[in-house]
Amino acid sequence: YDICIAILKSFAMHKNTSRLNILLIVFTCFVPWVSMAQQLNPDLKDLISKGLKKSHTVNILSFNTEQSKIDQKLAKAVFLPKLTFNANYMRLNDDLTFDDDTQNLLIATQKLLIKEAVGIPFNDPFPENIPLTEITNLQDKNILKSSVDLDWVLFSGLEATNAIKASKHKEASLNYVGIAEKEKIALKIIEAYDKLALVYASKRVLNTSETYLDEQEYYVKKAIENGLATPIGRKKIELAQQQLTAKQLDFNHNKTLIVEVLHQLTGENRGSLYLLNPILHSFSIDSLSSTEKRNEVKALEEAKKATLYKAKMEKSNFIPKLALKGHYEFIEDDLSLLDPKWYVGAGIKWNVFDGRQSWLKSEKSKIESQKYREQIEDANEMIALSIIKAELTYESSLQNIKIIQKEIELASDTYDMIDKQYKNNLVSINDVLDALNDLEKANFKLQESFFNQRRAVTDLLHAKGILNY
Repeated sequence: YDICIAILKSFAMHKNTSRLNILLIVFTCFVPWVSMAQQLNPDLKDLISKGLKKSHTVNILSFNTEQSKIDQKLAKAVFLPKLTFNANYMRLNDDLTFDDDTQNLLIATQKLLIKEAVGIPFNDPFPENIPLTEITNLQDKNILKSSVDLDWVLFSGLEATNAIKASKHKEASLNYVGIAEKEKIALKIIEAYDKLALVYASKRVLNTSETYLDEQEYYVKKAIENGLATPIGRKKIELAQQQLTAKQLDFNHNKTLIVEVLHQLTGENRGSLYLLNPILHSFSIDSLSSTEKRNEVKALEEAKKATLYKAKMEKSNFIPKLALKGHYEFIEDDLSLLDPKWYVGAGIKWNVFDGRQSWLKSEKSKIESQKYREQIEDANEMIALSIIKAELTYESSLQNIKIIQKEIELASDTYDMIDKQYKNNLVSINDVLDALNDLEKANFKLQESFFNQRRAVTDLLHAKGILNY
């Protein structure tokens, strides 16, 4: 602000300074310095919100997170009792019976018991008028069964417990990956939005140049009428106007391209995007000392923890497991003589040796965790380097803005001086056009410096893990 005030004071001392030049200085110097939070105006925040909702990558990561939550529920469901209802019908080729010798033995035994009961001597023949009970089949050939089974894991050998913990860390890792992806999308939208602002800034510079050319065209015509200039001067003005038209066409092309980029990123309709009129602002940050752990690193750390619990889960295969089992038959008539109607039991399963498969899987998971550790160290080193680079770029951008503001001051003074000399027929129209071109470039360079500074600030905040959007 001190530089801008000094420039305005110097212009105020010159009575002939045009109002247009003063407006230019106000436009280029007194652009508000705002914070990062203020920079994200409602239009930009709305675009970021729509971009995050539209992003297919973010949505896929969200689905992956939901799957991880379901994995946790599946692991917990191991401890819930499982009831199974069964029904089946079977027809054998024949009834299952005792062999002839066994049947004869059973009949003979039955006769002896009846003799003893009615008091018939052992050696007397069996009375024919006393009926005998037929020998029951071991299993009738028509079998209809209906039953219910209960399976209840009481202790999984910590396998399910470790699986739950692994899934929780996997979910956390996917959440951090999703946040990191959202930051990347937000950065892309902010950059595209700023590029659109830079394009509109070029349009304002072109409009200013058009006004200057119209003014110079008027003086050239007057000079030709008074014999103080030749038609060559007018042709030079016409050439400058054609060059300006080409730049305006380039502006339209750039605007169309950036609108398409924003449309692709956010899904916002093109009509609304064409109505946007963003303005580049230079801004400074109160403090850059704070640094938070990046979401990419948090994701790697959580993934590492997940693999460690996965290794424990695979080792848990050697711990004994305890389960409860029950069975109940609803139809008793079709049961064989050996089938129980119901039973309840508890059992232990102990995997003593599985060909080292569980151990090898556990070792593989441990190596995976070591890979994540290396990735974490590599990421931290790259982040530290990016912070240093972003800080240097930010400091350079601040200095560059001060330099360009001086260039604008010099270009404005030079243009005013040459313009007065031309009106007094002391210099040629080429000198005026060159001065105008220098002023045009200086004003646009300031807008470019604002754009570069904003890139430096967003990169620095992102590198430090404190980017808010």
